[in-house]
Amino acid sequence: MDLLSLAAANALVGNPLWVPALEFMFVGGEYELRAEAGHVAVTGGSFPVFRNGERLSAFRSIRLVRGDALRVGAAQDAVWGYLAVAGGFVVPPQLGSASTHVRSGIGGLMGRALEVGDAVPLGRDWLDRVDHGRERALYVRRRPPMDPAIQVVLGPQDDYFEPASIEAFLSHEFSVTHRMDRMGYNLAGPRLSHAWGADVVSDGVVAGSIQVPGSGQPVALLADCQPTGGYPKIATVVSADLGRLAQTRPGSAVRFRAVTVEEAHRARLDFLERIEGLPRQVTPVPFDHALRVPA
Repeated sequence: MDLLSLAAANALVGNPLWVPALEFMFVGGEYELRAEAGHVAVTGGSFPVFRNGERLSAFRSIRLVRGDALRVGAAQDAVWGYLAVAGGFVVPPQLGSASTHVRSGIGGLMGRALEVGDAVPLGRDWLDRVDHGRERALYVRRRPPMDPAIQVVLGPQDDYFEPASIEAFLSHEFSVTHRMDRMGYNLAGPRLSHAWGADVVSDGVVAGSIQVPGSGQPVALLADCQPTGGYPKIATVVSADLGRLAQTRPGSAVRFRAVTVEEAHRARLDFLERIEGLPRQVTPVPFDHALRVPA
């Protein structure tokens, strides 16, 4: 749901950026390390992190030894959080992925969300040999764009809407409702009227497609979206802004701004360059400040 935060978590523990991590929604839960020792990191937002009751913070690595308990609370500035471990989690790949698709019951650990008592196999721990085992911090912040609106490319069925609806879509705020999950977010705002009806012959959709059903209220499809859809798509969120949209909490407002395909491509390249630069931004935490919460 948020590639930047996933990559940041892996960078903190010395993994390649796309090693499988645990993704959680709103609150992280509690875990116990059964391995000898290793580093973990939590990212996504300002999630409070506790090691054996001692409060630390997100966006830093935390060294655990066998029997240590890690608890991750709720953040007020994010929806999705990520827990990475040095060496990664090891689960059998399904369709070339370690991801879990709960609706289909495939992938991850037995195709379902984690439950109390589950043991998740860990990969090889090697971060203790990096920086002499010191904990590390990453002072990453989402750079607020000059225009905080979510960038979209209009279409592919924007011609199914009245001109006034296109104008309303780009000039009014929409709030994220509580009808939200990995499949998509239902948005509430001005009603978007169709010019040619609310149905199309089902065609392909992607993460970022914004469908508008007969209610006139848009639905932004996200990571677990279906492969096809039968509602007209007024716009598509550019890939670089998908994480920002995914991290918008229920009740919060979003705006949309139309960009060209060329601008969307440039935004994606800038976004990928930023992700690739994350490992260079990781810095060891001084021993005498090992418990300091990053600013």
